[in-house]
Amino acid sequence: MAGCSTPPAPRAAPGPTAVTVTARPAPTGSAPAAPPASAEPCPEGGARLVEMDGDAAMGLRGANLQLVNCGTQPYVLEGYPQLSLRDGRNDPVQVVVEHGSAGITTGTANLDEAPQRVTLDPGQAAYFGIVWRNLVTDSSVEATTAPIVEVEPRPGAPRLWLRLKAPVDLGNTGKLGLGPWKPLVR
Repeated sequence: MAGCSTPPAPRAAPGPTAVTVTARPAPTGSAPAAPPASAEPCPEGGARLVEMDGDAAMGLRGANLQLVNCGTQPYVLEGYPQLSLRDGRNDPVQVVVEHGSAGITTGTANLDEAPQRVTLDPGQAAYFGIVWRNLVTDSSVEATTAPIVEVEPRPGAPRLWLRLKAPVDLGNTGKLGLGPWKPLVR
């Protein structure tokens, strides 16, 4: 009876193990989570810009940016922020910024809603969304990536610069959709 032997007893089951779960960003159509606390001093003007969640699928990109009132007085926002993009050398990027998502995609609620007046008490935040396509339509035009956003939250306010963890990779579309300010509901 060659080859007939008793198999070894099974090993004991392993003990409990830790599982790490990586949070996925919320889709850009939903309100982003509350901003993280910052130990940095509050910039001139009493507001700080914070990069929040983003979403990238099949060339369609979206992101939410928040403005936190880190000052001591109420901060009033109305309509749309003034937004521009900069490249890695801080040079302006040529981009057409349009209100809403028309011409880029459809059904993006936080970009296509009517603007409203938003008053932030100290410590409160508001956000706006952006959407673009990473699309190359002309091989003779260089694709554009912008790792820096520059935002004027309201007319006459100091402009805020933010180096993004996930840059705006426009391809060569040269077009970005911008949503209005929306209060962050906690």
